[in-house]
Amino acid sequence: MKSKISDIVLSIVDGIQRSLKTLRSSTRLTIGSILLAIILILGIFEPLVNSYRLGGRSPVELGLYERALPPSFEHPLGTDMLGRDILALVLVGLRYSLLVGAIAGGIATLIGTVIGLLAGYIGGKIDAVLNSITNGVLILPTLPLLMAIVAYVRMNMVLISITLAIFTWPWSARTIRAQVLSLKERPYIELAKVTNLNDIEIVFKEIFVGLIPYIMVGLSFSVIGCIIAETSLRMIGLGPAEIPTLGFILGWAMTYGALAQGYYTLVLAPAILLILLFISLNLINVGLDEVFNPRLKKITGL
Repeated sequence: MKSKISDIVLSIVDGIQRSLKTLRSSTRLTIGSILLAIILILGIFEPLVNSYRLGGRSPVELGLYERALPPSFEHPLGTDMLGRDILALVLVGLRYSLLVGAIAGGIATLIGTVIGLLAGYIGGKIDAVLNSITNGVLILPTLPLLMAIVAYVRMNMVLISITLAIFTWPWSARTIRAQVLSLKERPYIELAKVTNLNDIEIVFKEIFVGLIPYIMVGLSFSVIGCIIAETSLRMIGLGPAEIPTLGFILGWAMTYGALAQGYYTLVLAPAILLILLFISLNLINVGLDEVFNPRLKKITGL
């Protein structure tokens, strides 16, 4: 049993390594990955950067500096109407937006992958039931439902991430199911069955390895979708106030008329970061298509 589990793990690791080596062949994917890495570094090291810049004080603390200071060396984006350093505030928002997107996107991709694998590989009644559930969730009016849930349920980081994931997993499930239906008809799957591999070994050693690029695409789309949904909710004033994401900062800035008062960086900085984040993830998606989609590479066959 242990040897079989080791073989499955080694097959998955080998598949990931081969996928990563192939990724270097796309310029768009490289650019998107570099841009995303820079954004992730800013988010990950936000506590260290702000602790150094603010002397250990909280970036959301009111009256920390003089109000309405223009951009300077000490305050590259100036200060807002409440005396907070805008750069520090935006970096905090970036970290929370990335956390929400990563948690919600990861959960959605995990659910979608499991359901897509089960539906595509087992087929029959299981496929029909799971496909019906997937289609049912897809046709739901997502934004109004999210608004109603977030408005009446007290949210925290985990709960809002799970809520977003519940409405975004079907996209990954449909993509994975379609690929599983294609992969399980390949000759090497029939050969695996002849060599007495059980279903679990076939799924993880043969099919799952081929799904890794599509899971990456699904994760990227899920993260984008979750960040967009969370930003939309926060911009209209919904969601937990203790989680100052980029969407929350934009919503707060618009509520208090930041542009009218001349606090342009309070709006432009989070908006530009969101745009760069979406551009990087979309470049990664296009790059993955270039690498793994034979039609885009203008070739035929497997």
